[in-house]
Amino acid sequence: METELKKFGYDVFFETNRKKLGLENFSVARVIAEYKSIYRIKNATGEYSAKITGKQMFRASSREDYPAVGDWVAITELNTEQAVIHEILPRKTVMKRTYGEKNKTGDKTEIQIIGANIDTAFVVESIDRDYNLNRFERYFAIARAGGITPAIILNKIDLISKEELDSTLMDIKNRFGEIAVIPTSVVTERGLEELNTHIEKGKTYCFLGSSGVGKSSLINTLLGKNIIKTESISTHTGRGKHSTTHREMYFLKGGGIVIDNPGIRGVGMTDTNAGIDSLFENITALAKKCKYADCTHIHEPGCEVVRAVKSGELDEGEYSNYINLKKEVGYYEMTEFEKRKKDRQFGKFIKNAKKDLKKYKN
Repeated sequence: METELKKFGYDVFFETNRKKLGLENFSVARVIAEYKSIYRIKNATGEYSAKITGKQMFRASSREDYPAVGDWVAITELNTEQAVIHEILPRKTVMKRTYGEKNKTGDKTEIQIIGANIDTAFVVESIDRDYNLNRFERYFAIARAGGITPAIILNKIDLISKEELDSTLMDIKNRFGEIAVIPTSVVTERGLEELNTHIEKGKTYCFLGSSGVGKSSLINTLLGKNIIKTESISTHTGRGKHSTTHREMYFLKGGGIVIDNPGIRGVGMTDTNAGIDSLFENITALAKKCKYADCTHIHEPGCEVVRAVKSGELDEGEYSNYINLKKEVGYYEMTEFEKRKKDRQFGKFIKNAKKDLKKYKN
């Protein structure tokens, strides 16, 4: 393993897979920024502007087959500034969501890779305008489904009283148990030292949340300089402006690696059933006691989950969000099944067309 690459997050997992794929003759680099068809990559030698090969484009069946910020890739350096990406090394973890529109005429949703090979996802919410427990759960579900540890940053706490903050922190603890919560304020610098202690050398962290919650400001503070452009909340719409327009990776003096993301307004579910079950452990435990193995936990007799909600044992808001997330995942899985079915039908059509053409020639 190249020891110089350790500071960029390279470890035995990637080196082992590099050898398995027979890529020892290629250099490796990490994708640190992504633009339309161009990637910025970094290794011990330097930074390069890179493109993937035509062969990779031909083989790609979805957006997941293209490099994403955080990926390790096998490359050839063309000169001191340019390189070619030949292969993506297997991902240790991945965070993805669906985005787009769902309508009656067809499903226009697509999969978006938020980041790859991330250790911890900091979900940032602003206490003044963005605070929502259900939104936390959405991020947690897609994080855990991808093998990533979630944590909470409750930002702009200078805007509320100590009593309000204590009450909010209690709500979060009651809902999410042992998930780490870091209250912060860039204005008063409260919590910034604690945030630093959560960031370890050689580990990768992504900052997620809506526009205007302060992700870029927090990262600028960690970097010790204003590298990332920030903007204030729009007074007309009350929404945050998209000051961050693309995903980018930054390297802290202490050795930590952070990824800044554009503001996300919607967190659509993908194949995150495992992440949801892990997040809602108390509901998952109750579900095992239900009368029917395929219980939907909505209307079936003998449902332990519904019983717990009615008795007050289970929080109604938590239950409602669980059901909504499960329905969303079910919709995603159904549309994926339909897509695969259409692909198989098209494959059969091509096969039969070739047979007919051959008969016609004969």
